[in-house]
Amino acid sequence: QVQLVESGGGLVQAGASLRLSCAASGHTFSMHAMGWFRQAPGKEREFVAAISRSGTFTHYADSVKGRFTISRDNAKNTVYLQMNSLKPEDTAFYYCASVRRMLITTKRDDYDYWGQGTQVTVSS
Repeated sequence: QVQLVESGGGLVQAGASLRLSCAASGHTFSMHAMGWFRQAPGKEREFVAAISRSGTFTHYADSVKGRFTISRDNAKNTVYLQMNSLKPEDTAFYYCASVRRMLITTKRDDYDYWGQGTQVTVSS
């Protein structure tokens, strides 16, 4: 049974940093590309960042490029999202997701497994 468990969300002020973690179990983590998505109230779930299964390749949404960094530790079955210079518009529920493929995908429907999410709230 595959499980993805996010942690690290919280309430911060604009300009602050947070690091989200997503711990995976129940599958061979190193065989899965990983992604982070977010969903704000009343909006569609949108792509944030993705990383290839080796960690060599990453891709970011334009809205977070230069501020967020995705990384992974295959020895710990964990993917991270370092979020710096947070803005109120980053407020959302953040989800990690996995897909059994080598390269990155930004398409929500490509992902097989999803976590329950963690709330990030950025106050102005």
